[in-house]
Amino acid sequence: MRILLCNDDGIDAPGLEALAREIKKIGDVTIVAPEHEQSAKGHAITISDPLRAKEFYKDLEFFGWAISGTPADCVKIAISAIMEEKPDLIISGINQGSNTGINIIYSGTVSAATEGRINNVPSFAVSLTSYNYKDFGPAARFAARFAKKYLSLNVPEAVFLNVNVPALSEGEIKGVKVTRQGKANYEEIFHRRFDPRGRAYFWMDGERVAEEDDPNIDEQAVRAGYISITPIHYDLTHYPTLEEFIRHPEDLI
Repeated sequence: MRILLCNDDGIDAPGLEALAREIKKIGDVTIVAPEHEQSAKGHAITISDPLRAKEFYKDLEFFGWAISGTPADCVKIAISAIMEEKPDLIISGINQGSNTGINIIYSGTVSAATEGRINNVPSFAVSLTSYNYKDFGPAARFAARFAKKYLSLNVPEAVFLNVNVPALSEGEIKGVKVTRQGKANYEEIFHRRFDPRGRAYFWMDGERVAEEDDPNIDEQAVRAGYISITPIHYDLTHYPTLEEFIRHPEDLI
């Protein structure tokens, strides 16, 4: 099985290294990842500058290709220019920090999986839901087990899976839950500060202002100690509204 690995934390991120270590046990791995961190880049792509690809080495051994672009760029260039054959599977991660709820929209990790599915390659994203917890082992081993099963799953066209693993030891993880994306809101705060020359700048912060109690949403499942798996699709059409407008086109005029 040919497996492409990508991320948004950068090619030197420990989550990607842990993932590669486990996935190499089950398939032929190619790593194409951003040269520098590209968190919260969403599905941005580079169209006004050239993309530069550099061979990246760890411990004097070739590790993968470092790309001067976004996660979506990495998947595009991997499929079109670096890999001799299209991959059988794309895995994006392991992200440091959760990709649940509204964060999915902004996530470069999720967008790499989205780009894979746009190119008709089965894909999933995987995140470790903590910015401080550094044991990627449980998430990496789960990703490897899941990768072996993924191609046998009935995942429809244009759909990929978003996996979030709680920051717990394997013995503490309670199991797996299939979830929907949460919709909790954030209140964004921009702190106004001044540089040494007296020029104002703003630093974005935020806090959650609404919680959802449904145990079947991604974030609540993770909080309860479960691995969350959410089916995601890139068709943004809202079909109930589409059907309503088709029935009553006069409302639009």
